[in-house]
Amino acid sequence: MRIILAETAGFCFGVDNAVRKAYELLDGGERIFTLGAIIHNEQVVDDLKSRGAEVISDIDGVPDGSKVIIRAHGVTPDIYEAIKRNNIQVVDTTCPYVRKIHMLVKKKCNEGCRIVIAGDREHPEVKGINGWCGNTAFIANTPEEMDSFPQTEETCCLVAQTTITKEKFEGIYDKLKEKCKNVLKFDTICNATSNRQEETRRIARQSDVMLVIGSKNSSNTQKLYEISKKYCEETYLIETYGDLPPINIKKINTLGITAGASTPERTIKEVIEKMDELNKQENEMSFEEAFENSIVTLRSGEIVKGRIIGYNNAEIYVDLGYKSDGIIPVSEYTDDPDFKPEASIKIGDEIEVFIVRVNDGEGNVMLSKKKVDSMKSIDEIEQAYENKTPVTGKVVETTNGGVIASVNGVRVFIPASQLSERYVKDLNEYLRQTVTVKIVEFNKQRRKIVGSRRIVLAENREQIADQFWSGIEVGKKYDGIVKSLMDFGAFIDIGGVDGLVHVSEMSWTKIKHPSDVLKVGDKVEVTVIEFDAEKKRISLTMKKEEDNPWFKAAEKYKVGDIVKGTVVRLVPFGAFIELEKGLDGLVHISQISNVRIAKPGDVLQTGQETEAKIVEVNVEAKKISLSIKEVNPIDPPSVTVPEKEAQETVETADVKAAVEDEVPNEHREELANTIGDALSTLNEKE
Repeated sequence: MRIILAETAGFCFGVDNAVRKAYELLDGGERIFTLGAIIHNEQVVDDLKSRGAEVISDIDGVPDGSKVIIRAHGVTPDIYEAIKRNNIQVVDTTCPYVRKIHMLVKKKCNEGCRIVIAGDREHPEVKGINGWCGNTAFIANTPEEMDSFPQTEETCCLVAQTTITKEKFEGIYDKLKEKCKNVLKFDTICNATSNRQEETRRIARQSDVMLVIGSKNSSNTQKLYEISKKYCEETYLIETYGDLPPINIKKINTLGITAGASTPERTIKEVIEKMDELNKQENEMSFEEAFENSIVTLRSGEIVKGRIIGYNNAEIYVDLGYKSDGIIPVSEYTDDPDFKPEASIKIGDEIEVFIVRVNDGEGNVMLSKKKVDSMKSIDEIEQAYENKTPVTGKVVETTNGGVIASVNGVRVFIPASQLSERYVKDLNEYLRQTVTVKIVEFNKQRRKIVGSRRIVLAENREQIADQFWSGIEVGKKYDGIVKSLMDFGAFIDIGGVDGLVHVSEMSWTKIKHPSDVLKVGDKVEVTVIEFDAEKKRISLTMKKEEDNPWFKAAEKYKVGDIVKGTVVRLVPFGAFIELEKGLDGLVHISQISNVRIAKPGDVLQTGQETEAKIVEVNVEAKKISLSIKEVNPIDPPSVTVPEKEAQETVETADVKAAVEDEVPNEHREELANTIGDALSTLNEKE
């Protein structure tokens, strides 16, 4: 009988960390409480209890200053708040993968997304995740449970319990897409879980009998059992060697063994020892051989997977399952000049590494992550070149003719002419910037790779423009940035497309030049008033109806009111009085004085303040008629005016007054002057 022991069997990083912390505290004489069973394994929980650990379901009654361990499953925000209020010391062993889900769910919920969790609603990990979105998530453990999810126009954010199977997660995702048009999918299944499930699947396919070791209450162990059962009919779920079923060793050619993330190593060893004992008479593989076979063999030049177990500013340490840990010098981890281990590396993360040397002379295994990235990236870049798809890298160096960008360890040259759509004077401004380029030249043998950012910018601009023109409509508002100023107006960038705000559309008051109110770079809100998609022209306005002084004129100004104003313009037929910025009233020449005057300038001058009575308000025509003489008539000094001249003056004023009733404010002065000139000419001829 051949025994295949899964390399991933046993404690995952999160569980191992939590259990190790508990034992360390107990060994140090501390009194500890665990918020829920720290692990889905009765043997470990009972052992911790025998050493003094107490399992609690909530923090009520926990003495001040006590230490409470939060297990790898994580908890809700309100539990953290309660711990803080009760002056309790917390030892937080929440799995980093679970904590990442908490932060993701919180962020997307705050952004207005509907949260959907693929997982078991009764599992403590799922309950904890749900707490970070205010317990509003929809939870489904199977695709069929998505049938009760309502159709929605909301954006949905889908996350997964770390131990759910890929098949279930993808099935739930497919169902959600039928119910929601916009789905943000985040595959938050733990890498260790995925690897464990994939290895279980592989071993089960080639085994006659499959043993899954772990608690029946453990979610990930149940998933391993389901996977094994699918590929190996004779699969057994056992918690200890005492649960081993009666097995006919002689009929088994291959025995597969895997274990859940909550299964201690000693339990796995006990099961293998028992199987070894049963198998001794057949002279098959001993426990020692099975255990030795679980230790990997390393060779220089290989690419293997490992788990990060520590780091400092110079080196990263990786567990390879070998008798010695591997070492990656920081220079072989990345060529990013801004790389900081503490910000970019997480203990427990799984990575692929290239074995440089198995023994560096001191028994260390020297590794390189950069070489793995480069090997993978060169193929990805070649594929991107063939498919004309963009790649992203970081500018790490400048040259005389351009810059060098590192795309996952592969150096890509970007000529200065291909960096931007404009002339780039100083290439150093791109150093350390992340850029997206299209590969325009690729020579694998010579390792000559040339990229163009300019092409990407142009394509993005065209795409943005196409999207813009498909959605534009009159009355639509945009947030824009002032791009340039001209004498006649300002060009505003409203999302990759420029529109014009004419100087007359900048304010309800008269503006001499756009620079009076704007400068390049200002952020403004504009409204579309007209556009021509074919000619790519857009007319915009900065005016807001609520800022129009005529907007509330009917409420503010009533017939019979006495108002104060300033003379801002004199015309032959009267005087315009500014009541407030952007709103003028007209005093007809006949309403200035009790006696006939030749022209308003005889008794009024620009800038003069005066009182007047409102005699008419017509908001639709934007007209307010005033009378000075009904409040305080302004009579001129006694001057004899020839009868014919006086008659002509009055007739001229009467004609102008009749016309101005039908003409908008902004055209009255021009038309009045024209009529006045015409009548004067006519009088001269007569």
